[in-house]
Amino acid sequence: MNITLPSQQRGASVTGVVFLIITLIVGIKLGLAIIPAYITDYQLTKSLTWELKKANDNKDSPKVFIANVSNQWNINGYSEKPEEIFTITNNTEGAMSIHKEYSNTANFFANVDIITHFKGDITAEDAKLAKP
Repeated sequence: MNITLPSQQRGASVTGVVFLIITLIVGIKLGLAIIPAYITDYQLTKSLTWELKKANDNKDSPKVFIANVSNQWNINGYSEKPEEIFTITNNTEGAMSIHKEYSNTANFFANVDIITHFKGDITAEDAKLAKP
């Protein structure tokens, strides 16, 4: 009985399959840790832009703007306070602008956390283009 084996392996080895499975699991876990932070930032920015548009249209003071944002966030279930998320860079009534800067921490596994840092400016011109 003469068995001839191929000179080169064809297909994936067990090690290759294990590495593929580990890579997929880490990628999925990473996506599940990061994607919600970006969705929350999108919603937060949209909310801030809309409230800034209303405040600029009504020529509200910065205190009224912050109170309106705080009330809206309480309704939407955000636990953050406006002062922790943004600062007002131009407090001219009717032309307010803000600078948003905050971090979001998500657990990756065990005691390893992923920290996502968000920052950006929302100007009065950006707020004029806001849609509900």
